[in-house]
Parts: sequence; structure tokens; C-alpha cells
Amino acid sequence: MLRSGFWSEFRLRLDPVLTVLLMALMLLGLVVLYSATDQNAGLVIRQSIRLAFGLGLMVVACQVPPAWYRRWAPWLYGAGLAMLIAVLWVGVGRGAQRWLDIGLFWFQPSEAIKIALPLMLAAWLHQKKLPPSLLDTMVCVLLIALPTLLIVQQPDLGTSLLVAAGGVVVLFLSGLRWRWIILTMLSFAALAPLLWTRLHSYQQNRILTFLNPESDPLGEGWNIIQSKIAVGTGGFNGRGWLQGTQSRLEFLPEPHTDFILAVLSEEFGFIGVFVVLAFYAAILMRAVYLVSRTREVFSRLLGGSLIFLFFVYFLVNAGMISGLLPVVGVPMPLVSYGGTSAATLLAGFGIIMGLYSRRKLMD
Repeated sequence: MLRSGFWSEFRLRLDPVLTVLLMALMLLGLVVLYSATDQNAGLVIRQSIRLAFGLGLMVVACQVPPAWYRRWAPWLYGAGLAMLIAVLWVGVGRGAQRWLDIGLFWFQPSEAIKIALPLMLAAWLHQKKLPPSLLDTMVCVLLIALPTLLIVQQPDLGTSLLVAAGGVVVLFLSGLRWRWIILTMLSFAALAPLLWTRLHSYQQNRILTFLNPESDPLGEGWNIIQSKIAVGTGGFNGRGWLQGTQSRLEFLPEPHTDFILAVLSEEFGFIGVFVVLAFYAAILMRAVYLVSRTREVFSRLLGGSLIFLFFVYFLVNAGMISGLLPVVGVPMPLVSYGGTSAATLLAGFGIIMGLYSRRKLMD
């Protein structure tokens, strides 16, 4: 029998404001998804189940004490690396090995490492003197490089850059000296020609097409051109729900995943895009507030990285569909069809809520 004290001390640690904002954004995403999939109710139901699973992860994640995360961070990071190695051997996918087939569904380990890596870095730096020493910085760089290089081999350049960026943000928030940051940026700039030769031909074509999509309008430039047409034809009010032509006539590629924001823009116009942007801004501001109220180093480093991950998801996808960034296959967070990325982001928000709710109990 459970002790009565357990129930007297137990409370659900969800932040009501952030939870409502997230659920409202997901509901809006389901509405747009129904139109983007040409009224495919079955697919919308499957996405609803995935989002419900993600909400369950969020509830569990917010209940876990931060000390547990610090204690188990090395094991979670090691498990993430092991799964990434397994993907290279037994991975499945369409054109690239990025998933593990575990029977009931496909699981993408690169999404899980987006949380495991910041956890590991924050736990490592928690007991260190900040700003980190050169040795501690090199250890962090190694921890970042291992999963990044494994994801590059899948190949998945977009996700590898997101993973690396999430790790770098932890270093930045730890007070890394600016001269080291500038030196790193200059080193990458000097290595740019070598890195270019290491890219796959389709990755090089995506970058070249981004610079001049009209050079191949029926080939590599098709995606960007059609997406910009969908965004432009929405105007101020949009064509109306279920009235979009770009996705319905199959001009717009992947309308339910990478380019779902273009569908929303065509059907709901500037007003619809503004509402979505307002939701994202409110979620980011609330999350930043929660993290800023925490006290210990671990909470601020981890929470800051998880917020940055959500922001970059949104920024890259919005830039991609508007032609401001290359097409890299990054979904619109909590709106695009997909389960693993949504579960990862919701679990991250659950961690943030848990860190905030225990801020007065931490050392």
C-alpha cells in the first residue's frame, strides 16, 4: 500500500498557461492537416493519437525531479548514441536510413538525442566552474560531435545541424568566452570549401536551388517555387478552409509535413499566419519566463537549449516555405504530421515545467 504522505505531496506540475497554448496550437494543426491531406480523417486520427502520446510524455517528464535527470543523463546519452549506431546497421527509411522499426511504429533516434545531448552537457557543466575551462569545453565539443557525425552518416544534414546547434547553445549559455566563439566561427568559414565537397549531390543541389530556384523550375526548384505561390495566393484573408488549390491539385510537395505552413497561408492568408505566429511567440515567451525563474545552472542550461530547439524548428520551417532558407526537411513544430518530433518537443516542454515547479526546492 502506498504511504498516505505520497498523495499529500503529489501534485501535477504542468504549467496551465503553457499547456493551454500548446494544446491550442496542436488543435489548429489538426484543422490544417485535415485540409492538407484532402480531408483524410484517418490520418488526422493517427496524428491525434501521436499528439496524445506526446502529451502523456509531457506529463511524465514534468513529474521527474531534476536530480534524476542529472543522474541518468550519461545513460540516456549513451542509449541515444547506441540507437544512432544501430540506425546505420539496421535502420529503415525512404531514401535514407533514419528510423528504427520497433514493430508498432518507426522510431527516429536523432529526435531523442535532441534532448539527451543537452541533458548530458548540462549535467556535465552543472558542477563545473563557469565559464567552462578549455578542457571542459573540449569535452563538450566531443559530446556534441559524436551524435552529429552519426546523424550526418544517415544522411540527415538538417537534423545534424539542429542537434549540433542545441549543444552549442548550452556552451553559449554557460558563458563560453567570445574569443573562442569567434575563433570557432572563423574555423568553420575556413573549412567551408572542404565541407562543401563532403556534401551529397542532392544536398549541394538544395543549396544551389535555394540561391536561384528559377534555374531549375521543373526539378530542384519546384518545391520552393510552388510553396511561394501558395503563400502569395493566400493574400490577406486566404481562399478559405478546404479551398486551397496548391495542395489539392498536388502542386505543393509534402503538404502535410514540411510545407503545411504554406497550406495554412493559402487557405487562411496573412490573418491565419499571424495567429500561428502569435501562438509560437506566446509559447516561447512563456517558456523563457519559466526557465528564467529557475535558480540552478543545470535548469537554465537545459531549459535554454530546449527552448532554442523549438525556436529553430519554427524558424527553419518558416524560412524554408518562404524561400528564405534551403529546403532541409524540418517540420513545423506541433503542426506538421509526424510523431517523433512532436513527442520530443512535448517532452522537452514537460522538462521545462518540471524544472520551474521545483525551483524553490533546488540548491
